[in-house]
Amino acid sequence: MLLPYYKEGVIEAGCDEAGRGCLAGSVYAAAVILSPDYHNDLLNDSKQLTAKQRYQLREEIERDALAWALGIVTAQEIDEMNILRASITAMHRAIDGLKVRPQNLIIDGNKFLPYKHEGKVIPHTTIVKGDGKYLSIAAASILAKTYRDDYMKELHKEYPYYGWDHNAGYPTKEHRKGIEIHGTTPYHRMTFNLLGAVQFELPFTE
Repeated sequence: MLLPYYKEGVIEAGCDEAGRGCLAGSVYAAAVILSPDYHNDLLNDSKQLTAKQRYQLREEIERDALAWALGIVTAQEIDEMNILRASITAMHRAIDGLKVRPQNLIIDGNKFLPYKHEGKVIPHTTIVKGDGKYLSIAAASILAKTYRDDYMKELHKEYPYYGWDHNAGYPTKEHRKGIEIHGTTPYHRMTFNLLGAVQFELPFTE
């Protein structure tokens, strides 16, 4: 059973990201503030749920949350700043978008940079596998995952050679074969090892 909060008596936001290990597309993050007495038996780490459950929960989270927001960092920005900083930046942007100001942050993973609001640092705690421990992080993981999946399905309509409608840009054999045959797109992360062990000059396709 997931816990309702990490720190009692404060407004707490949970944060998580999706798409960090992908070869293409933006990285998405979400921040969610839930009531300290919030309860949902189905809510869990997004990776432990079916797609149908995730989308059902997204509706419930958006309806029930005190506040929620998304943050996005593009593939071009990822290439400029590296994926770790891009993931943290996406979470900062999600926190920026919250309509309720959190007093404490809990972050999935083990890396984060201090978040400031009006010159004041908001306390944060990183929690490894936090999306399987705290409701607000699990909720953030579901929002980040589902909205990013929707985005990659839209990109698939434009570039149908890579299987993005079902692999979401992750480094599958199908995705890498598509790069080998059709080259890269403006959505590929050019600083990533796109072809795995084999590397050569890739043509750019519009």
